[in-house]
Amino acid sequence: MTVYTSATLQPFLEQVRASNLTASAKTAAGQLAADAVALSAKVQALEAELAKLQQQRVNETVNQPSSKKPEWDKGNGADPDKPPRKRKLGGRRPGSGNRPKPNPEPDRSVHNLLEQCPKCQTDLTGVPPAGDVNERIIEDIEPPAQKTVVTEETSERKWCPSCQQIVSAKSELALPRSDIGLHATVRIVYLWVVAALSLPNIEKYLSGFMRLRISTSGISNLLIRVATILAPVAEEILRDVRQGFQVWADETGWRVRGINWWLWAFANETSAYYYAAPNRGSPVVVQILGAVFAGVLITDAWAAYNAVDCLFRQTCMAHVFRKIRRLVQDNPDARSILRFYLRFKRILRDGERLQQRAVHLDEDALLRSYESLEARLDQLLAWKKPNPILAAIIASVQRLRGRILTFSVLPGCPSHNNYGEYIIRKGVLKRKISGGSMAPRGAQAYAILISIAQTCHLRKISFPSFLLASLRHYCLTGKPLLLSEYTSFSDHEKAAA
Repeated sequence: MTVYTSATLQPFLEQVRASNLTASAKTAAGQLAADAVALSAKVQALEAELAKLQQQRVNETVNQPSSKKPEWDKGNGADPDKPPRKRKLGGRRPGSGNRPKPNPEPDRSVHNLLEQCPKCQTDLTGVPPAGDVNERIIEDIEPPAQKTVVTEETSERKWCPSCQQIVSAKSELALPRSDIGLHATVRIVYLWVVAALSLPNIEKYLSGFMRLRISTSGISNLLIRVATILAPVAEEILRDVRQGFQVWADETGWRVRGINWWLWAFANETSAYYYAAPNRGSPVVVQILGAVFAGVLITDAWAAYNAVDCLFRQTCMAHVFRKIRRLVQDNPDARSILRFYLRFKRILRDGERLQQRAVHLDEDALLRSYESLEARLDQLLAWKKPNPILAAIIASVQRLRGRILTFSVLPGCPSHNNYGEYIIRKGVLKRKISGGSMAPRGAQAYAILISIAQTCHLRKISFPSFLLASLRHYCLTGKPLLLSEYTSFSDHEKAAA
C-alpha cells in the first residue's frame, strides 16, 4: 500500500500551483492532498492496532501444552497445515492394545464341573470328561467391603528410670491420636493426589465402597497433617532439584477460596518439586532455585525466570513457533511471515544437527558452527522493512536472542519445555477437577504431596508403598522416612516396612 505524507505529495502540490487551473480547482486539489495524508496516517494506525490485536489473540491460546514433537517439525514439508502421512493399511499400530503380561503365580485354583450342557440342558453327569481342559489365569481384586476392620488397641505404659517418666509403647497402626488407620490414610492420599479426586468424591467412595465414614473436613485435616509430617521429604526433593544440571520450570493458575494463586513446578530428570504461591513474580523463582543456578534452566518466555543468574538458559521454541504458525494462518496474504517462519525453522533444524554432531567435533569446530548459526539468526532478525505483524514477531524473538540456540551445544538439552509442561499438567488436571483449594494450607499440602508422588513416579518407586513405610517410620521414631533412606532398603526390608 502506498503511504502518503506531506513530503511525498509536495511535488504534486507544486505542479498544481504552477498549472493554469482556477483558484477553486487548486484549492480542491490541496484539500484532496491533505485528505490523502490524513487517511494514510489513519490506515497505518489501524494496521498497527490490528497487528496488536492479532498478537494478543495468539498469546491467549499459545500456552497450551505442546506435543513431544518440535513445533517446527510438525506436518510434512514446508506447509504447516498439511496433514501427517497416514500409516499403511494392514497390521496394528505399534503399541496399541493391551500388552501381554507374564502369568502370575496363582493364589488358588478353581475347577468348574460340567454337569449339564449349556446349550440344550442335557444331563452330562455320567459322561466322562475329555482329555483336555480350558485354562486361563484371572486377576481380580477384593470385593467391596461389608464393614471396616475395627481394631481395639492397647499400649503398655511403664516407668522409665532413665527418662524419669512414664512412657508408652509405640504403635504403627495409625498416626498418633488418630482413629484412621495407615492403610486408609494412604488410600485417601492416593485418591486426592494421584487420582485427583475431590474431597466430596473421596468421601462418597470411602462411605459407599469401603464402608468407612469420614467427613470432608476430616479428610482435609488428615491430608494437611500428612503433608506436614512429610515436609522433610519435600525439602529433600527440592535439594535434589537444585543439584540437577538441567532444570525445567513452569507455572499454572490455582485458586484459593476464589482468589488467584499460582502452582509452580521445578523438575530435573529424577525429581519434581511443586510450590503454591499467591504471586507469579520472580521472588518465587529466586526462593526455589536461589539467586545463582549452576546449570541450564529451560522455561517458557515468562520474564520472572530472568531473575536467576544461570550458567545456561534455554527458552521453549515450541511456544515461539506456535505463535508464528498462528499468525501465518491468520494472515495468508502476508508471505513475508511465512518466509521468516521457514528460514527460522531451518536455523533450528540445523541447530539440532549440530547438537547431534557435537560429540564428534573439537571445541574450535563446535564454536565456529555455533557462531555461524548465531550469524544466520542475526541476519534473519535484521529483516528489511517488515510489515507491522512481522515487526512484532521479530521484536519478540529479539528479546529471546541469547536463549534460542543454547541447546545446540549442550548434549541432551531440548529446545522446548515439553517436559516442564508434562510436570505441571498434573496440577492442571487437579485444578480442573477440584477447582483449587479452600485455604492456603490446603494448597501447600497439595504441593508437598504431589511433589512426593511425582518424584516417586520419575524414580519408578511405588508411591503407596513409600507413603506407608514413611508414615510407619514416623509413628515409631517421630520422623518420616526419606526417599534416599527408602531406596537404600532391600526388597525384603521394603516389604517389611
